[in-house]
Amino acid sequence: MATDNIRNRLAAAGIAAALSLIITFEGTRQNAYLDPVSIPTICRGHTGGVKLGQTATIEQCDELTVQDLLKAKAVLDSCVKVPLNNNQRAAFTSFIFNVGPGKEGVKDGFCVLRSGRPSTMLRLINAGDAASACREMSKWVYAGDKALQGLVRRRAAERELCLRPE
Repeated sequence: MATDNIRNRLAAAGIAAALSLIITFEGTRQNAYLDPVSIPTICRGHTGGVKLGQTATIEQCDELTVQDLLKAKAVLDSCVKVPLNNNQRAAFTSFIFNVGPGKEGVKDGFCVLRSGRPSTMLRLINAGDAASACREMSKWVYAGDKALQGLVRRRAAERELCLRPE
């Protein structure tokens, strides 16, 4: 699946551990499909501009994964104002990859909630309580109004990585 080049690019960004989470929980699907909330998706959870019927090569999936993870890390870097260790950075990047930054009036996310307020997770991180922020991940297991077992497992793995000392 992911080449050494991809791992090296992500390692340079301090988020190599996020790749394992993405591969494990997103899987790789080369044909576009609808995710649990009916968003067209391809490869390892990529949604930008995807149309049903679209296909991708493994190489294209690898590149989309790197781009999406680097974009998620940029969101993390823009919202978090305190230092994080590599395990925390990778776990929160995986979380953002899956949930997104959020948008006032539209969607809850890592940085901002639909209400316009910052997420509890972000407030805890920026207050210097990363461990409590890591534990907040367990609350984000819903797609639509339904808790999904795949998200329960994913959040447990992200939380475990987040709480693991370097």
